[in-house]
Amino acid sequence: MQPAMMMFSSKYWARRGFSLDSALPEERPAGGGFTLNRSSSGKNEEKKGNKGNGKGESVSEGGKTAVVFSLKNEVGGLVKALRLFQEKHVSMVHIESRKSKRRNSEVEIFVDCDCSKKEFNELIQLLKFQTNIVSLNPPENIWTDEEGKAAFVSLDLDTDKCFAQVSPQSYTPVHSTHILSSTDLDCVPWFPRKISELDKCSQRVLMYGSELDADHPGFKDNVYRQRRKYFVDVAMSYKYGQPIPRVEYTAEEIKTWGVVFRELSKLYPTHACREYLKNFPLLTKYCGYREDNVPQLEDVSIFLKERSGFTVRPVAGYLSPRDFLAGLAYRVFHCTQYIRHGSDPLYTPEPDTCHELLGHVPLLADPKFAQFSQEIGLASLGASDEDVQKLATCYFFTIEFGLCKQEGQLRAYGAGLLSSIGELKHALSDKANVKTFDPKTTCLQECLITTFQEAYFVSESFEEAKEKMRDFAKSINRPFSVYFNPYTQSIEILKDTRSIENVVQDLRSDLNTVCDALSKMNRYLGI
Repeated sequence: MQPAMMMFSSKYWARRGFSLDSALPEERPAGGGFTLNRSSSGKNEEKKGNKGNGKGESVSEGGKTAVVFSLKNEVGGLVKALRLFQEKHVSMVHIESRKSKRRNSEVEIFVDCDCSKKEFNELIQLLKFQTNIVSLNPPENIWTDEEGKAAFVSLDLDTDKCFAQVSPQSYTPVHSTHILSSTDLDCVPWFPRKISELDKCSQRVLMYGSELDADHPGFKDNVYRQRRKYFVDVAMSYKYGQPIPRVEYTAEEIKTWGVVFRELSKLYPTHACREYLKNFPLLTKYCGYREDNVPQLEDVSIFLKERSGFTVRPVAGYLSPRDFLAGLAYRVFHCTQYIRHGSDPLYTPEPDTCHELLGHVPLLADPKFAQFSQEIGLASLGASDEDVQKLATCYFFTIEFGLCKQEGQLRAYGAGLLSSIGELKHALSDKANVKTFDPKTTCLQECLITTFQEAYFVSESFEEAKEKMRDFAKSINRPFSVYFNPYTQSIEILKDTRSIENVVQDLRSDLNTVCDALSKMNRYLGI
């Protein structure tokens, strides 16, 4: 090989937005591997078809792509490899080389080429038998395949798999994944990538708390309507990171709260699940849950943060299912602060703070329930409108109206039940139609707002419901997975091997902690 061939242009790589080191895979524990990614050039026209389901037909199969491969530094090696390009009619636009940083006996070759998809695939099949590593650089534009996604295929020469290291002794196979193009992400509904972006979700109120229907108990009460407007203003002004404004509730509001609190407290010992009963006294102690006092959201949020990592934030009214579930993905519960109208304390046509504080909060303090709630939220991020509606229905019949079995008895854990005297009694009576919770069928059940539900769904435990929802979430048509980073309170999109490896590193650290704890238990306790 001529010495001049060993020189790389750093400016060329910089223009492409990466270095050769970032384009090549990391050294693998065993064997070589090759990685390919299909790219698209500006010459390719956009696919026509339904963007919603990502299906369509490619207008053009041609496109530019770049391939990097490694071969032994011997006479004739490069010529043999480049002859394959000629045989497959692949035009070489640019070629560069350098000495391998991984193996002193090898060189790395970069080839920028222009070809059809068919020609490119045939070339890769031949190259993998003559080179140790073949890698396609991740260019800015991605070559669109039949499914409307960019394919990133990672193969090991021996096993046709790539491996992500979990521990020094074991390796977990990671099968082919996808890298998304900007076009793919444009087709995905927007969702907050960091917790502060929930400010945007909370502003997209479908119906404000001050906009009352004609049949609302407070519709003709101008004083009540003005009070509701005050709560709307408080919520709309709130931003992430601020303390939640404390509300000075009126005597009428405290009286209404007191009636609801007193009557429901009589039913909880025989109707609420054990997790609810465990946390309710703690809320009395730390958050001022009393008949003569309406708890403040700021105190409740601090309490929840310490118990399960959840927080609450004020909301002005109804949110769309997508925006509400997005909050759960961050362990944030959008919570109203207004009180129902005093003319009928035991009825409300919409969620109020009695519903939020008495129905939701006690169970949000339970770590397992909090995890269950968050996983429904995570599954909704970037999902289609149809899938979000299915998730919202499952949420409705679990977190709002769910039942569980404890000591052979039905108990309520749904907030809609635990904040409604009449329906709480009904749901646990012989008159209720109780079915086993199965997300695939539950998601088709009609949600009723102004009357009792036609059916209620029971789970053996939160853990069982969570596992069923996990399985159901796998059926959601979404071209990526998401991971909540608790340290940065942000959502990471798992779309390629590098993003997955970052998560694996976190898991590896947790596993090391567990292994260390087990080792010490064995050493000091003989367990």
